[in-house]
Amino acid sequence: MFGVVHGPTGNYRYQMPGKDSVASTEELTESIPLIDIEPSRGWVSLRLGDLWQHRELLYFLVWRDVKVRYKQTALGAAWAILQPLLTMIVFTILFGRLAKIPTDGIPYPIFVFCGLLPWQLFVHALTESGNSLVANQSLITKIYFPRLIIPVATVLAGVVDFAIASIVLLGMMFYYGIVPRATALTLPCFLLMSGASALGAGLWLSALNVKYRDVRYTIPFLVQFWFFVTPVAYPSTLLPPRWRLLYALNPMAGAVEGFRWALLGKIPMPSGLLSVSAVIVLLMLVCGLYYFRRMEKTFADII
Repeated sequence: MFGVVHGPTGNYRYQMPGKDSVASTEELTESIPLIDIEPSRGWVSLRLGDLWQHRELLYFLVWRDVKVRYKQTALGAAWAILQPLLTMIVFTILFGRLAKIPTDGIPYPIFVFCGLLPWQLFVHALTESGNSLVANQSLITKIYFPRLIIPVATVLAGVVDFAIASIVLLGMMFYYGIVPRATALTLPCFLLMSGASALGAGLWLSALNVKYRDVRYTIPFLVQFWFFVTPVAYPSTLLPPRWRLLYALNPMAGAVEGFRWALLGKIPMPSGLLSVSAVIVLLMLVCGLYYFRRMEKTFADII
């Protein structure tokens, strides 16, 4: 009931299930499925179905990122609340009290906190996804799995911080007597818009970071510059009308303003801004996916 396989370093015995005699090499070959893993050539398909096939690995990577972030910390998950809360206090003093930036009748703490929530999600997802491949290089060089899972997991892990910080926003709305309107049902769309923006840019940065390690030094500068051109501490209506179309090329501009409109409902719907930003988000994500897939075959060799 054992088979013999002639290999380059000797003969190997293999037990054939349900066989009482020695199996031939031909029978052994037919009974064992062979999978050839070869590098792709040219512009490959996205193969997004691989994410579903490896959904358990995606789940464990997300859970690992969440646990590692708050492991051996004094405050734990409270950091997800302190970061936007302290930033909101500083902005309220500087821009709300001193600069007196108009907010369309919305209390400035609520106004800025609504902008900080999607922005913090974007910053975390962009920073972590941009460095995700280099941080997991030992995993990439040992086994095969869709590399796209790594940056996607970092983006999904940031949703946990967003959910925790949202509790503070609900408490602030109750304090100021603001009741969410029916437009709040569209909040997942703008949350998805923020995550897709970060993932699209993060796919480019993570793939480039594998080959050019100085990319990690450009990410903090990119985030800082991106913040000033995003209406977090100020409304987009402060810009002259002739500049708003150019301003809409920033995908986070539409995500932040749309988030405020959906939750507060006191400002006009920025339809033009949202339309242009949504198109830019889609282009960034699709181009980032294709570039990532094209470079994926070289990650294990040069990382």
